Amino acid sequence: LRQILAFSSVTKSIIKSAATANTARSQVAPTLSYYDNQFQCVASVGRTASRANKDAFYSSSTVSKRFMGTYKAGPVTLMPVNTIEVPSMGDSITEGTIVELPVEPGEYVSEDDVVAVLETDKVSVDIRAPEAGVLVEILGEVDDVVEVGAGLYKLDTDGVNPGGAGVEGAVEEETAPPAVAEPVAAAVVDTTPPPSPTHPSPAPTPKPTPAAASTPSPPAPATSGTRNESRVKMTRMRQRIGARLKEAQNTAAMLTTFQEVDMGNLMELRSQYKDTFIEKHGIKLGFMSAFVKASTAMLMEIPAVNASIDEVTNEIVYKDYCDVSIAVASPAGLVVPVLRNTEKMSFADVEKSIANHAKNAREGKLALEDMAGGTFTISNGGVYGSLMSTPIINMPQSAILGMHNTKLRPVVNPSTGEIEARPMMYLALTYDHRLIDGREAATFLKGVAEKIGDPQRMLLEL
Repeated sequence: LRQILAFSSVTKSIIKSAATANTARSQVAPTLSYYDNQFQCVASVGRTASRANKDAFYSSSTVSKRFMGTYKAGPVTLMPVNTIEVPSMGDSITEGTIVELPVEPGEYVSEDDVVAVLETDKVSVDIRAPEAGVLVEILGEVDDVVEVGAGLYKLDTDGVNPGGAGVEGAVEEETAPPAVAEPVAAAVVDTTPPPSPTHPSPAPTPKPTPAAASTPSPPAPATSGTRNESRVKMTRMRQRIGARLKEAQNTAAMLTTFQEVDMGNLMELRSQYKDTFIEKHGIKLGFMSAFVKASTAMLMEIPAVNASIDEVTNEIVYKDYCDVSIAVASPAGLVVPVLRNTEKMSFADVEKSIANHAKNAREGKLALEDMAGGTFTISNGGVYGSLMSTPIINMPQSAILGMHNTKLRPVVNPSTGEIEARPMMYLALTYDHRLIDGREAATFLKGVAEKIGDPQRMLLEL
């Protein structure tokens, strides 16, 4: 009501000033009369005018823009409403699903506030307000699919923040206090004569509550061992993950080869230099950096494992760079951020990149470009205790390396012939047999195992 009182006072003065300037009274009078009626109606019931009424007033007025503190002669739009479209979310993303609408129509949003959250095939994207204003309308609901470039919501960029003390505070000094509506209501109450009873009324008999008469019998208590079911709609990311896995199974001729590696020397190296590594680089030395560097060395040695098949042209695409994808679990599902140009990275560079991607994945801050591309994937199921698995290729790549849990197992020492307990890990390489032959796959995996078993080979590039 306060906003209507203030707004009505200003609009009256605007119309009158426009009429005294160059606008005919016959053009302004109908608008003034219309808005006066609307104001009286609002003041009497204590409710704000609807958006449609305000829009009707704007469209019928040829007045000057003074509401936001500026005065210019001529017909202008007092409160422009902009339609904000769904932004581009990546080269391969054409649509998204609305999963959250944190702002309701009519609420004020500041610049860069989140207005909607869209879920795509890969990540969730926050749609933010390009500038401050009042949210007029949301052109969709939760679970609606919206395409890139389509209208998502309407924003009134001239809307005033109710919590601010801008124009509204200046207008209140020229406006009658809102309390004028209260005496009107009080007068109505005082002038209504109370009914004079002719005889004392008997005490009212309480009516029986219908709920008590028709209260259904309580349900039978659930027996032990319930058989309840619940249905939860699959997220867009989960649907996309399933579709890509089936695409890999239906397209590639996948075959998995296995190898075991002695982790003893790498564990000893890590234990010996972990403190010095943290002091120098500010990051912990893990096992993943060693596997990334070992795999990169073998990718450069066997280019077929780093290549891919162009299904459209039936051509083999060879790359002279290595972009290694690292499978990371996030609250929304499995994501695969990419380490770019690992052939130029040091151990510290790899560890820092992995830590940064893992942190962004947990917080839901991974960008689409962080997961685009990739020529080879490493999946570490060992952190969850997996002993052995056959990973599925991340199309259009041609191979994926699977790491597993390290277990003490009896192993024959080739130097002494004695049986010793050694920390062993199974490695699995799933590859596309259409492109990679068994000899190349076995050579690749054997080379990775040798470099991990003897880390000095990576230093000497052996």
